[in-house]
Amino acid sequence: MKQYRTDQIRNIGIIAHSGAGKTSLVEAMLCNGGAIERMGAVDSGNSVADYAADEIERKTTLNCSVCIAEWEGHKLNLIDTPGAEDFYGDLHSVLRIVDAVIVVVDATTGVEGGTEKVWEVADTYQLPRLIFINKMDKEGASFENALASLEDILETRPVPMQLPIGKEAQFAGVVDVIHKAAYMQPDGSKRVAKAEIPAELETQAEETREALVEVAAESDDELIEKFFEGELSDEEIQNGLQIGIFENQFVPVLCGSALNNVGVQQLMDTLLNCVPSPVDVGAAKSVEQEEESREPSTDAPMSAVIFKTIADPFAGQLSFFRVYSGKLHGDSQVSNSTRGQIERLGKTAFMNGKNAISTPHVEAGDIGALTKLSVTQTGDTLCATDAPIQLAGIEFPNSVLSYAIRPTREGDDEKLMTALTRMSEEDPVFRIERNEITKQLLVSGLGDLHITVNRGRMADKFGVETEVLPPKVPYRETIRRRVQKIQGRHKRQSGGRGQFGDVWINLAPLQRGEGFEFVNNIVGGSIPRNYIPAVEKGIRERMDRGLIAGYPVVDIQIDLYDGKYHPVDSSDMAFQIAGSIAFAAAAEQADPGLLEPVMNVTITVPEQFMGNIIGDLNGRRGQVMGVEQMGRKQIIQAQVPLAEMLRYSIDLKSMTSARGNFTMEFARYEVVPDDVAQKVIAASKTE
Repeated sequence: MKQYRTDQIRNIGIIAHSGAGKTSLVEAMLCNGGAIERMGAVDSGNSVADYAADEIERKTTLNCSVCIAEWEGHKLNLIDTPGAEDFYGDLHSVLRIVDAVIVVVDATTGVEGGTEKVWEVADTYQLPRLIFINKMDKEGASFENALASLEDILETRPVPMQLPIGKEAQFAGVVDVIHKAAYMQPDGSKRVAKAEIPAELETQAEETREALVEVAAESDDELIEKFFEGELSDEEIQNGLQIGIFENQFVPVLCGSALNNVGVQQLMDTLLNCVPSPVDVGAAKSVEQEEESREPSTDAPMSAVIFKTIADPFAGQLSFFRVYSGKLHGDSQVSNSTRGQIERLGKTAFMNGKNAISTPHVEAGDIGALTKLSVTQTGDTLCATDAPIQLAGIEFPNSVLSYAIRPTREGDDEKLMTALTRMSEEDPVFRIERNEITKQLLVSGLGDLHITVNRGRMADKFGVETEVLPPKVPYRETIRRRVQKIQGRHKRQSGGRGQFGDVWINLAPLQRGEGFEFVNNIVGGSIPRNYIPAVEKGIRERMDRGLIAGYPVVDIQIDLYDGKYHPVDSSDMAFQIAGSIAFAAAAEQADPGLLEPVMNVTITVPEQFMGNIIGDLNGRRGQVMGVEQMGRKQIIQAQVPLAEMLRYSIDLKSMTSARGNFTMEFARYEVVPDDVAQKVIAASKTE
C-alpha cells in the first residue's frame, strides 16, 4: 500500500446503536475502494471488520477494527466500533484518536438508546459528526421520522444534504441537493453515474438546498455577506459546510442502504470534502507542558499514541497506534514517555481487519500496528528518544458490574492470573482486584456480556475455564458503646517454662472512618515496654477475625492502662494471647454491630424514567440527595448501600430500555439496620 500525505488521510470512527449497520457500511466502503471484490455480511460471518471467532458466532461487533478504503486519491482509515454498551472501552479508545465520526441511524427505528449514548461519548471528545440514515430499503423505513428523532432526542441541528429516492422496497437512490443530481442504485459499475433528479422530488430538493445553503452561509461572516448579495457557488457552499462541520455548528445528514451499497459512494465523497484531515485538526498538545506540542508533519519529531492492544499467547500482543507527528519506523528504538522507559519496536504494518500490510514506517496522521511491544500498554505515548513528549492518554469508563472468579479446574490458579493479566492489558475496562476482606478474586466490567466474552476469550486463548459467583459485600464490624476495665489474662504451666501475660484495657468507639487507635498508658513498668507491641499485635489479629460475622473490626480505640508480667514465663506470644482475650471480652460487652459500604451513585436518565428510578432507589434503602436537569435528562444523586447495587447495571438497562447510565464510587461505611444485619450474620455462620 502506498504512503499517503497527511492531508490525504481521514481518520473516521463508525458509531451507532447495535444492529444499525456500522459493519455493513464499512464493508460497502471497502468494496467501493477496491479493498475487497465482493461485500461480505455480518450474518454470513465473512465481513472484514468482524473477524474474531466470538464476533462471527454472536453476529455483532465486540472489538474495534481498523479497515482501509482508498478513495479518489485519499486514504480512509475506517474504525468500526462496538454498539453494545458492554464494550464501550473500545469506543473511548477509538474516539480518542479519530478526527470525525459517522453516526449510523436505522431508518426504521430512528434514534435508539445506544445512539444517544454513543452521541454523548462523541460530545465528550467534541468530534465533528456526519449522520448516515441506513436501511432506507427496509419495511417501515422513514427518512422524515428518523430526521425528526435526531432533532428531538439528540437535541442537535441536523441538516439534510441528500433526499431518498423512493422508500422501503422502492428505495432506488439518493438526491445530492448541493450538486442538484441523483445517484441511483449501482449496477455493478465502480462509480455510480449522475442522473436527473426525479420530477416528483424537484421542489423538495430545491427547498432542501436553499436551507442547506443558508446553513452553510451562517458558518462564516464572509459567506453570509455573499449570501445576502447573491447566490453562493458550489465551492463556497462546500467551504461553508466544512467550517460548520469542523466547529460542530450542525450535523449533515445523508442516507442510503449499506447492505445494497446505495448512497455509500456519496458518503465517501462527503468524507473527503467535509471532515477534517489530521492537518486540519492541528497540533497535538503535551499533557505535561502546556506550551509544548507536535505539529502533524512528517518533519516534526515522532510521537504516537497506542489506542488498542490485542493479546495473543503465541504471537504476543498486537498494538494499534496513531502517529501524531514525524514518522514511526519499524525495527527502531523509541521512548515510552508515559512509563519513562525505552521500547524496542518490531515490524510496522497497516491493518485492514485481520490482514496486515507490511510497511517500513507510518507517517504523521496515519494509523498502524506493531507486534511484541515489551513495556507499552494501551494509552501510552511513544516518541523520539531525543524529543520527549507525553500526549493525552485514554479515559476509560468505570466498571459497573463485578463477579468473583475462580478456575473450574483445580491447580489452574496461576494460569488464571496470567490470563486475567493479559486480558486486562488488552481491555483496560476489564479490571482485576483481590478483595482482602472477602478473600475473593474479583473481575469487573461494563456488563454481563462484557465479562462473559472475556471469560470465553481466556478459555480460547489461554485454556483457562472459569466460573463466576456473586461478589461478597466487604462488610466490617464495629462497637457502639464504651466499656472499661476489662482484663485479658493468659497463664499456662505445663512443666518447665510456662506462659504468662496479663493486660487491662478500656475499649471505646471512634468516629466512622477513623480506623484503629492503640493508646499505651502503661506507667510504672507493670508491662515491660518490649511487650507492648505484642499486646497490640494480638488485638489486631483478633480484630481481623471479627466479632459477629467474621469481618474485620474498625473504628475503635484501645486504651492499655495496666497489667502484670512474670520475669521468666512472660513472652511476646503470651502477651499477644492476653491482648486477644482482653479485646474479645471487651467487644462482647460493647454492643458490636455490622457496617456496610455506602456508595455515592450518579444516575443519568431521560426524564420520563425519573419517577421509576427514584422509587426503585427507595426500595434499595437508598437516599436521594438531589436531582438536576441537563437538557431532557435528569441527573439523580443518591447514596445507596453497595449490597443493593451489585446488579444495578442490569436492572437499570431493563428499567430505562438501555437509555440510562450510572457511575458509583465509595462514600463511607454505615451501620447496617438490625433486620438486614441478622440475615448477613446468619449467612456468614452458614458459610
